[in-house]
Amino acid sequence: MKVKYSDILITAVFLSAYNFGLHINAQDTISSNEIPKIVVNTQSEPIAPGKYTPTWESLRQYEVPEWFKNAKFGIWAHWGPQCQPEEGDWYARYIYYQGSEQYKVHNEKYGHPSEFGFKDVIHEWKADKWDPDKLVALYKRAGAQYFFAMASHHDNMDLWDSKYQTWNSVRVGPQKDIIAGWAEAAKKNGLPFGVSVHSSHAWIWYESSCGSDHDGDKAGIPYDGTLTQDNGKGLWWEGLDPQDLYAQDHEHSLEWNNPKKIFTQWSWKGGASLPDQKYCDKFYNRTIDLINRYKPDLIYFDDRALPLWPVSDAGLKIVAHFYNSNMMWHDGKLQAVVFGKKLTEDQRKAIVLDIERGIAGNILPFNWQTCTCIGGWHYDRKIYDKNGYKSALTVIQMLADIVSKNGNLLLSIPIRGNGTIDEKEMKVLEEIASWMDVNKECIFDTRPWKIFGEGPSSEVTNTSVRSFREGKGKPYTEKDIRFTAKGDVLYAIILNCPGEAEITINSLAKGSSVLNNRKVTSVSQLGTKNKLKWKQTEKGLSAKVCGTGVVVLKIKGIL
Repeated sequence: MKVKYSDILITAVFLSAYNFGLHINAQDTISSNEIPKIVVNTQSEPIAPGKYTPTWESLRQYEVPEWFKNAKFGIWAHWGPQCQPEEGDWYARYIYYQGSEQYKVHNEKYGHPSEFGFKDVIHEWKADKWDPDKLVALYKRAGAQYFFAMASHHDNMDLWDSKYQTWNSVRVGPQKDIIAGWAEAAKKNGLPFGVSVHSSHAWIWYESSCGSDHDGDKAGIPYDGTLTQDNGKGLWWEGLDPQDLYAQDHEHSLEWNNPKKIFTQWSWKGGASLPDQKYCDKFYNRTIDLINRYKPDLIYFDDRALPLWPVSDAGLKIVAHFYNSNMMWHDGKLQAVVFGKKLTEDQRKAIVLDIERGIAGNILPFNWQTCTCIGGWHYDRKIYDKNGYKSALTVIQMLADIVSKNGNLLLSIPIRGNGTIDEKEMKVLEEIASWMDVNKECIFDTRPWKIFGEGPSSEVTNTSVRSFREGKGKPYTEKDIRFTAKGDVLYAIILNCPGEAEITINSLAKGSSVLNNRKVTSVSQLGTKNKLKWKQTEKGLSAKVCGTGVVVLKIKGIL
């Protein structure tokens, strides 16, 4: 096997990062040494035979496929029935907390949640203007190298023709197989297809649906999360059991009526009610059914470590099945990617770390991904009205920073309940596409260099991993540079060029320790045929560039 210089370089960088000390707060992780309390039944959906068995030790044989290392940028349709009211994320939970903004809006728009709950919002969701082919083609035009669709959220509705969940998008709501539509569109556009699965936490997430108002005319009247199939006679949902959706036939968690308590119980600690055998079996069967039907290339779990870990071994069995199945689909070569959050070091060898709306402070010694959104996770009309979307410039700056640190960016574009995106989102995508037309070579198929960059935003760096930290640093300036490498080319990505300016890159000064006595032989700017004026001195590499926003220099001679 021929070893590339860039591979040797990356290995050296990774070892340096390990020595520096990668830090994920231990209290946020769940150890792989836990013993699952519930062993899920695989009789209905057997695990595919193959190389991988459902243990952390076996899954640590995993190697991230080259296609994902090269892809760098994906787009996500985080879309489901909670987008119908256009009131933002976690709508199906917060409508059951009297005094919350979503409770107030729900009462005004639909009625009291004892009479019109989230099951009825699902009934309102028709997705009548959804055109998956058109949307995925647009995402590809904007540079997406893989596409994700949400398969189930914490609201516990399956967005496919599910064998194990009666509350699915074919039977209720749109009466369409959403995942089938997305999967076919991804295939037509030649994009790897991913599904995101969030429903493992419905057990505690929906506990609020069993509450009631604490004051007012409806005080003490239970919300609809307490209803059963017997209550549906003569109603639109006759024959359906609301408990299959809300999953609340259990003893509730400690302080379940405190909306913030769930954040300390996400790892099934802190007094969280633990799911039972039936719930774990159903989650396992639903997810295996999803995998077998649609053969995704990627799966995103909105969980620490794996879903239901360490309550059950469901997550381990799902991943083992997915890896073995994927190898069969690809003639023995594993091309699958699975994501989890807050992973320990050994877990990062089994699946890929996802940092939600977060950052890495330096080049990480493993492939990782940031997931974020230009607005809210579910469509929120208020963000649209206030012009609150991330700009294309912000997205491109994030992408460059993430890629320079060995990461990928998964970007969600919020979709209305009817299945369309708005004109402001369209503008962001078109501007990203225009930038990609000129500069994509500095992103795709690249690898990190010896250092990720320089500038004011880089002065305080470390290898900590922190979610929900985007936008917390200093605004980027023309002094903020990010590096990527490919073949014999080093790309210097200037994160906020003001127009015509002389840019100095201090790291590329003559005699710099990162250059190993190599000298720059040529410098050009992507997107222009004009000959660039540049010089390399003991102070740095200086070049006169022309352009606003994110501008890229192509440098040769030092790799």
